[in-house]
Amino acid sequence: MDTSMNLTSFADHLDQQYGKRGVPERESFEEGFEAFKLGTMLQELRKENGMTQEQLAQKCGTTKTYISRIENNASDIRLSTLMRIIREGFGRHLRLSLDF
Repeated sequence: MDTSMNLTSFADHLDQQYGKRGVPERESFEEGFEAFKLGTMLQELRKENGMTQEQLAQKCGTTKTYISRIENNASDIRLSTLMRIIREGFGRHLRLSLDF
């Protein structure tokens, strides 16, 4: 029996669950997902560099609590703050891209 007829793509699932792109509910979901990815990427970069949250916070002039909140998607982060964390905490530069 071919079960592929019952499969739903992830994009179709999002459309069904939150509506098409441009709908407020979907855009809210997408924004939250991007914040989650950002926190996860920051956490992975910190761990790759063998740093604790406290060490990263000290290097870039913030608090462990703030780093934790970013990593756990509990805090919005200003672009200038993110750039400072990447620059001072990791010695790297942030590059952004836009999808149209």
